[in-house]
Amino acid sequence: MSQSVLTSAAGIAAEAARRRTFAVISHPDAGKSTMTEALALHARVIGQAGAVHGKGDRKGVVSDWMEMERQRGISVTSAALQFSYRDTVVNLLDTPGHADFSEDTYRVLTAVDSAVMLLDAAKGLEPQTLKLFEVCRQRSIPVMTFINKWDRPGHDALALMDEIEQRIGLRPTPLTWPVGIAGHFRGVIDRRTGEFIQMQRSPGGAGLAIEEVVGEAEAKQRYGADWDTATEELELLAMSEADHDQETFLAAKSTPVLFGAAVANLGVRQLLDILVELAPAPAARPTVAGTDQPVDGDFSGFVFKIQANMNKAHRDQVAFVRVCSGRFERGMVVTHADTGRPFTTKYAQQMFGQGRDTVDEAFPGDVVGLVNATALGIGDTLRAGGSVKYPQLPSFPPEHFAVVRATDTSTFKRFRRGIEQLDAEGVVQVLRSDLRGDQAPVLAAVGPMQFEVATYRLEAEFGVKVHVERLPYETAQRTDAAGRDILRTESGAEVMTRVRDDALLALFLDKWRMRSIAGRHPELHLEP
Repeated sequence: MSQSVLTSAAGIAAEAARRRTFAVISHPDAGKSTMTEALALHARVIGQAGAVHGKGDRKGVVSDWMEMERQRGISVTSAALQFSYRDTVVNLLDTPGHADFSEDTYRVLTAVDSAVMLLDAAKGLEPQTLKLFEVCRQRSIPVMTFINKWDRPGHDALALMDEIEQRIGLRPTPLTWPVGIAGHFRGVIDRRTGEFIQMQRSPGGAGLAIEEVVGEAEAKQRYGADWDTATEELELLAMSEADHDQETFLAAKSTPVLFGAAVANLGVRQLLDILVELAPAPAARPTVAGTDQPVDGDFSGFVFKIQANMNKAHRDQVAFVRVCSGRFERGMVVTHADTGRPFTTKYAQQMFGQGRDTVDEAFPGDVVGLVNATALGIGDTLRAGGSVKYPQLPSFPPEHFAVVRATDTSTFKRFRRGIEQLDAEGVVQVLRSDLRGDQAPVLAAVGPMQFEVATYRLEAEFGVKVHVERLPYETAQRTDAAGRDILRTESGAEVMTRVRDDALLALFLDKWRMRSIAGRHPELHLEP
């Protein structure tokens, strides 16, 4: 398109229609990062798949950029990848799999238009899976389901369909169906075309799967009982009217289902094709004013993630901005909606894992990394014109607390800088305690593994070794100055100040203690 067309409302709407922005979500170890890499492989933006544990001489997955992630084989941060497939621009957001990082996952889900949920064929719906489905339901995010690891022993396919419908209330509508039980994967039948696609793992498993379309007679001859079972199951699905319906999918009431094995790149091409064809493009987004901002309006976007030191060659801080409307152009001066101050976007980049390239323009659905944007915080809105402001992203109430101190007082300046960085990114919440002073801040977290990440990053990125001392508190509520005075006389409670916004948080040993104190002091103000 010409420059004039790209800046017109019609041109912006056309570019938005080409975007598909989605997250990959799952329970830990269901294959999220492996799937992210497999999708990138099928889009031919990487030449060979690595493995989460870096097997052999392969690299670790492109989305797991932190050494801690590669060592453990799990994702503890979210990552953004952008690539083109067919005539579509794909923005793929990988998310932390561990439940301790559910707050980061929630932020990512505010920035996408759909999600791909991975289910382990052997484990089905697990606790974190259920929680993530519920978040998607609350936000009316359409979800596609990929039954992963079908090359290993697992549950019966029909039983998995029943589990999805009964436990989460989404109607499963399989688009592909496996030939062969879990652990004996022959390929899939495409329910829309009736074609059987025989699949084999490529030599070494690092390349694209070897696929062959096989006719019905030949498939029956090759696979006998496996073929007969699959066709009988397809008849049952047809009788139960488990057919894809685009309207109920977009309304987050049904979920298209596909089968495969991400680590062997089986069934991944089908998932990518269906994402391009069926997943929703960016649409108008609600604002705090109660109106919807159209995609073809003036530029607007919001910060959903902040990350520092992703690449040792770039010791900087990146604010990830989801473009919601209009055309973003590098160097444009926008308005910080929360402060009303101008903000220059001179250093704008697109991310591919830890890799980065300068981006000159972006459209609704794209994710732009603004480098060294220290004036921005998570949830902040940027706009060019009008008075657009998007809702703030909520924080999860912390349930784990710990005092952290630098073991060497000579490193205190770096320690303080590292703590400030972790707080800005939302890795942990940082609290100031009058009892302990500024040299011993209190870290508040949703899950204990966040303390491990904070400790690791303070040492790896700031050269500061720390001592972490867990506190016995289990719950926190916001309070006010009067509440602080009341709680000073109570045992099993302590009031601290949250550094990022000066909010007063009342910490309690447990919920029973909190209820007991509140019962004795009905005037005590507490809120989540």
